[in-house]
Amino acid sequence: MNVLKSVIVGLALISADTPVRADVISDWNNTAMGVMKAANVSGNPWTRSMALVNVSMSDAVNSVQNRYSRYIPELPIDPNASAEAAAAAAAREILMRQYPGQKELIDAAFAETMKTIPDNSARVAGIDLGEKVAGAIFAERQSDATNTADTYRPLTTPGVWVPTTLPLFPQYATAMPWGMESASQFRPAPPPLLNSALYARDYNETKEMGGAKSTKRTDAQSNAVRFWTQANLGSAWFQATRQASARHDLPVAESARVFALMSMAFANCFIVDWDAKFQYNFWRPITAIRNGDQDSNDATERDAGWLPLNTTPMHPEYPSQAGINAGAVRGVLEAVFGNGTENFTVTDTSDARLSRQFSSFGQMAQEHKEVRIWGGIHFRNSLEVGEAMGRKIADHLVANYMKPAR
Repeated sequence: MNVLKSVIVGLALISADTPVRADVISDWNNTAMGVMKAANVSGNPWTRSMALVNVSMSDAVNSVQNRYSRYIPELPIDPNASAEAAAAAAAREILMRQYPGQKELIDAAFAETMKTIPDNSARVAGIDLGEKVAGAIFAERQSDATNTADTYRPLTTPGVWVPTTLPLFPQYATAMPWGMESASQFRPAPPPLLNSALYARDYNETKEMGGAKSTKRTDAQSNAVRFWTQANLGSAWFQATRQASARHDLPVAESARVFALMSMAFANCFIVDWDAKFQYNFWRPITAIRNGDQDSNDATERDAGWLPLNTTPMHPEYPSQAGINAGAVRGVLEAVFGNGTENFTVTDTSDARLSRQFSSFGQMAQEHKEVRIWGGIHFRNSLEVGEAMGRKIADHLVANYMKPAR
């Protein structure tokens, strides 16, 4: 099976449990994820690309329909264009500019979309409009400082060894977020003091629940940890959004809005978090627990051979990325869909036999956070602080962007 066919099959499997209807926004979100999977893109750049795609589609649709305010309000308007063609062309343009090596996959997806849109002057105008909008969005984000050189300087003293694997994407700590003043806009207070009761509480919880050989963690909790890998961290929320959009039968402008707000929030999480992480440089549980005799806290007993269930990520602990994600994405989705029952299934991006079922965004957000303790890579306070930061991101974006135009 060639790469194109395997990616298409994988996307079909991910969407197997989704109530499907013709929705150009959802379809191109799936295409974007497939393109980045084929290009082996993950983490911070993944969230940036999803925001580029979705903000471009939202601005393209609203350059036709004028339902919601646009990220770049000065963009051209053409009410006679096809909104669907504009959205598809915008997504194609963004993806081609970033991942030209995936041209075959991108062109195949565009051809499929065009089959659903009448071949007339509105389609031609929509394609032209979408390409112009995407070009403007892409140009605006070229100065966001996400592609600056990695000049991270390991903190050490002359002659003392430090691990030589550098942290992931440290330049995002000073990157420009989407629709915010700066990366430090919602920076939290410092992590708890090592000799505090709060730190001891969190230390012992993670030590007991998150160890590779923990007897406190249940099999169900271990299974949840294994599902929430980096590859599923973002994909699962986009699957949930796709299913909610379909269930509520959102028109194209409303669907574009929710995906744009959600992806902007998600991208911001990886910027505001990196700002705080590299400001405080707080140690991970594996370091803390193996050095429990060095923290001046009598309530933290050292375990010299302790290992977490999860592999420890290559960036500081505080605040938790999962916590910020949960607060931000849940905040956006509940602002659009409410906080009631929303049944949906999210599927592993690599193995469609593995899935998780949820009955609300809140339930999914809670598990999204808890697995970081069960996996031994975070402390609870970091999750709680992160979630509060995420809520601020969501509230800010919903209040200021993609607002009803009339």
